[in-house]
Amino acid sequence: MINDTSRPEIVYVLLLMQAIFWMVAGLSALPFVLGGEIHMLGLGLATLLLALFVCLVGIGIFWRRRWARRVAIWLEALCLVGSALLFVLPIGANHGPVSLMTNFLLPGAVIWLLWGRRTRAVFG
Repeated sequence: MINDTSRPEIVYVLLLMQAIFWMVAGLSALPFVLGGEIHMLGLGLATLLLALFVCLVGIGIFWRRRWARRVAIWLEALCLVGSALLFVLPIGANHGPVSLMTNFLLPGAVIWLLWGRRTRAVFG
């Protein structure tokens, strides 16, 4: 009865969506290298590696691995802290509804879905 939850599958889909967003961001940074901004190569590759890591964590969540649950909660908490810093610092970051949904609601939903004793029991 305790394995009757579909929370890991929902988190898997949300993490894959987040990985796709980061993959698109990493790929869109690479053309700037041709314009002479060499540092964008490192940023683009780092973003692509982060997208791969999130995809692998999502697969671990789907397979109900305990380490993946812990990593996902920490990663999404770090994303929330970074997004909050981007939101309050006056550096010209986007504050639109899409930015709020992808930077706040998506990580918050992942943490909310993975939190609690009943969900922890699924990964045990």
